[in-house]
Amino acid sequence: MANELKEHFERASQFLRDLPKDIKMTDQQKLRSYGLYKQATIGDVNTSRPGMFSMVERAKWDAWKECEGMDMEAAEQAYIELVDDIYPGWAEK
Repeated sequence: MANELKEHFERASQFLRDLPKDIKMTDQQKLRSYGLYKQATIGDVNTSRPGMFSMVERAKWDAWKECEGMDMEAAEQAYIELVDDIYPGWAEK
């Protein structure tokens, strides 16, 4: 089961990396996907929060921090569900 989840997660992350140009993600979806991806691949935040002048990096760090405490498999599953919400049926493509 864990290997199946990992494979599905890897396919979902590859899909988002190769997202068709006609599909636009909101900033909120981008940040959520970033946070879940980092949590699924690294675990809890392991760096200090970027400074106030690094707004993009700070928003990404905050998105990752929101996932703190979530186990890696739960983050993988949440990431897959997010991709399903953004592009229903992506896995059949």
